[in-house]
Amino acid sequence: MAQFTVNPTRFDPYKNFKFRVKWDGKYVAGISKISGLIRHTEVIGFREGGDPSIQRKSPGLTRYDAIVLERGVTHDLEFEKWANKLSRIGTGAGAEVSLKDFRKNIVIELYNEAGQLAIAYKVHRCWVSGYCALPELDANAGAVAIEWIQLENEGWERDNEIPESAEPVIKS
Repeated sequence: MAQFTVNPTRFDPYKNFKFRVKWDGKYVAGISKISGLIRHTEVIGFREGGDPSIQRKSPGLTRYDAIVLERGVTHDLEFEKWANKLSRIGTGAGAEVSLKDFRKNIVIELYNEAGQLAIAYKVHRCWVSGYCALPELDANAGAVAIEWIQLENEGWERDNEIPESAEPVIKS
């Protein structure tokens, strides 16, 4: 069976290095790494007293792992502004948290090698549970300073409105 319906001669799965993240209807600048979309469903074991010595299993609660977005430190304030909705120092009693809009829905888009949108996931009711504004600094290293946010979420779903794009044929 073909893995791709529109591009039946394509054999390779999509690569993991072309992606974008969107919230509040805008793309977020500079994201270089996203943790995986992972969910776990609890297994509940049970048995009746007269059953054989085998435990039956049924699904329990489903939980979604936090998503971590990483990017190089720049002057873009989107990570910091969102993180500050849950913790603002020096604002006075009752104003340190913004309960009105601390949750956001985000979209994670994956693109094919030609830069065409291939797959998108909608992530629901995210909020920032962790924020690193500035990483450990080291004068003896030659690394990029990375900031990150950790997003708790209440689930995600694939956007089935995104069709498989016909991949362009480049003639030489």
